[in-house]
Order: sequence, then structure tokens, then C-alpha cells
Amino acid sequence: MLVGLIWLLACQLVGEVVVRLTDAPIPGAVVGMVLLFVVLRWRRTPDSAPVIRAGDYLLGHLQLFFVPAGVGVLAYLGALRAHALPVLVGMLGSWLLAIATVGWAVTALIRRRGGETGPAPEEIE
Repeated sequence: MLVGLIWLLACQLVGEVVVRLTDAPIPGAVVGMVLLFVVLRWRRTPDSAPVIRAGDYLLGHLQLFFVPAGVGVLAYLGALRAHALPVLVGMLGSWLLAIATVGWAVTALIRRRGGETGPAPEEIE
């Protein structure tokens, strides 16, 4: 478990260093996550690897990671109230953009697959 946590933290640290050195406008944690994904896919890591077990354990307690975000929302409630319209417009816009992106990606994947979408609901009976 400790080895897996070290892997996770090392990838995050490398991501932070890369972002600081390149002055990239991307969070270091995201770069570290992509790096971890590449390493895991490249090495074809088995499910019994320490990093996979550590990740599964952390995912089992994912709800605890939302506590700091909830505290932050409560701490900045006054600022959120003062800027409610821009925040709501930003949230709605990003939601619509995400739905459009997912729809576009699914459509592109279906076309790439040759138009096979599976049996129609009436054909399943």
C-alpha cells in the first residue's frame, strides 16, 4: 500500500515540476494523472500491483475528498452570492459544452465503427 501511495505522489510531484518548469496553464495534478496513466498502460500493470490497490482503496473513500470542496464553498459563500450570475452562466455553459463534446465523440466513434449501434429496442424481444 505504501509503495502504491508513493507512486501516486511521485507522479503528482513530477506533474507539478513539469508545470512549474514549462509554465503550462494546466494543473500539475492533471499532468501527473496523465503521466500515471501512460506509465500504467505502457507497463501493462496487473490488477494486483500496489499502485492499483492504493488507487482502489482511495476510490473506496472518495466521498471524503469532497469535504474540503464543501468547506471552500461555505467559506466563499459571500463571494459566490455576489457573483451568482457569472458563476451560474459558467456552470451552465461548461455543462452544455461537456454534453455537446460527449455527443460529438459518441457520434464519431459510432461512425468510425461502421455505424453499428447494436440491435434496436424492438429487435431485442
